[in-house]
Amino acid sequence: MASKNNKKRAEPGEIIAVIRRIASENGREYVAQYALAGICLLLTAATTAFTAWIMRDVIDKIFYERRSDLVLGISAVVFGAFALRGFASYGQAVILAKIGNNLVARYQRRVFAHMMRLGLDFFVENRSARLAARINQNVNGVRDLLNTTLTAVTRDAVSLIALLVVMVIQDPVLSLSALVIGPPLVLTVNMLVKRLRRMTREQVDITSRLLGSMQEAAQGIAVVKAFTMEDQLSRSLDKQITRVEKRSNKIASVSERLTPVTDVLAGTAVAGVIAYAGLQFSGSATPPGSVFAFITALLLAYDPARRLARVQVSLEKSLVNARMIYEILDTPPRQQDAPGAPALRVDKGEVRFENIRFGYVGDLPVLHGVSFTAEAGKTTAIVGASGAGKSTLIALLERFYDLDGGRITVDGQDISTITKQSLRSSIAYVSQQPYLFEGTIRDNIRYGRETATDGEIEEAAKLANAHEFIERQSQGYDTEVGENGVTLSGGQRQRIAIARALVRDAPILLLDEATSALDNESEARVQEALDKAMVGRTTIVIAHRLSTVVNADKIVVMEEGQVAEEGTHGTLLADERGLYARFHRLQSARGLGLVDDRKAAQPAPEPQRIATHG
Repeated sequence: MASKNNKKRAEPGEIIAVIRRIASENGREYVAQYALAGICLLLTAATTAFTAWIMRDVIDKIFYERRSDLVLGISAVVFGAFALRGFASYGQAVILAKIGNNLVARYQRRVFAHMMRLGLDFFVENRSARLAARINQNVNGVRDLLNTTLTAVTRDAVSLIALLVVMVIQDPVLSLSALVIGPPLVLTVNMLVKRLRRMTREQVDITSRLLGSMQEAAQGIAVVKAFTMEDQLSRSLDKQITRVEKRSNKIASVSERLTPVTDVLAGTAVAGVIAYAGLQFSGSATPPGSVFAFITALLLAYDPARRLARVQVSLEKSLVNARMIYEILDTPPRQQDAPGAPALRVDKGEVRFENIRFGYVGDLPVLHGVSFTAEAGKTTAIVGASGAGKSTLIALLERFYDLDGGRITVDGQDISTITKQSLRSSIAYVSQQPYLFEGTIRDNIRYGRETATDGEIEEAAKLANAHEFIERQSQGYDTEVGENGVTLSGGQRQRIAIARALVRDAPILLLDEATSALDNESEARVQEALDKAMVGRTTIVIAHRLSTVVNADKIVVMEEGQVAEEGTHGTLLADERGLYARFHRLQSARGLGLVDDRKAAQPAPEPQRIATHG
């Protein structure tokens, strides 16, 4: 999205367009604060120019004319000017800092809220750790664009113009020397910004990659230790750190080249002015106050001139950051609700898959005309080898992805025509890999339903066979789970995830290998609890272990993205030539769950297939 364009230097109109967008989105919130900061910046500029102006009276009246009666008055005025500038500088710094911090917070909230509306495809294409690092780096660019522009225009530009006015008034001829600095500075800035745009973008990418790798290593530390990957990862990170260091050094080298150029040009101008003035006034009786005032103005003009020269460089960096944030904000959700889409109304909870065809972006088709019905209030189990498309069906029912063909209905309502919020609110989901969030055990169960009471949370935990081990924790339900539940075992995390689904009290229950992380004893107890929870709900179960689905009202056997067989455990097992019976024999022989062992499956006869569509 931002490849070729980011290799070019930003045109002034492009920078203005981004600033205008930021201002239009946030300006109303900060009009009063920016106005007050602007007043402070103008006072800073005015007092700076006044400091140069008053030098003429200091030299002429006090030192040349020896007017002792004016000493206290001029000294008081100088003190007042410096005090006013100090308070004005403090005021603008604090105001701009508060505005900037609030802007960063607003965009962090906005980016997170937008990301929550994006589909799973976005997070598949963007690794989470790098995405978080990239956002953290770039969100400050929005703040810096506005603050840099305001300070450049209100303080530095006004200060420079006011000081130039002082110089022209004091000595019009000498003021021409200031023009010597302008053209070389403009040429230097133009040369630098051409390189900085590309380098800054690359710096953000490689730094986010480094931070992402560090985060992933911390999250997977158990695997790192188990496979003695410490040295291997350290070498990999060392290469990334070296790249970041070299790129940072290069950016510093390029961006700071402006400093010696500015100093040389300013030194030339000041030295020339001093030499000219010294020769002109050495044999003259003219008071030197105007010359001193001119030199003071010229010296004071150096800082705002230098900062203004660097504005384009600073804006280039901030623009890259701001645009990368807007790339995320401008990414449209692919699974959007249709305009005016109604909410789902669940009366019974019947789920129908009708001729479903689907393939992930860039991959071969996964599902080929899948059709079956999960009857309301009953349990439908889906079994099959790995890669058969079982979990994909669950993802499509949740509308994590859009179909390539066919439709899915709930009580006759096409889920593509109703709101995602109402659809997902009617579904309780337990994934194959339980994920717990930062917070307490109680918090994680309450994520199932925000309005759940403590009593309902504990009841759900009892149903999920989790209450006893929770009570044994140091602080019971208020025990912190750590990052992704690191303080709990896999089985404990799974049972909390099941409790989170149960407290949702939704009419449709999806279990994707919900008992896969449990030992046999815990599995039996949780399965008993799930059997109670399934009563009155439409339940779709995905399982590898056939022992968990023997009591299902219907079993759908998947193979290579199609429905191969349907029936109950008894009817499917009775067909010895069928695929389900073959799986059952493999499980019985190995004492394992359903496995994808094609070589072991080959000697058996081909399974009897039912008719499929598409």
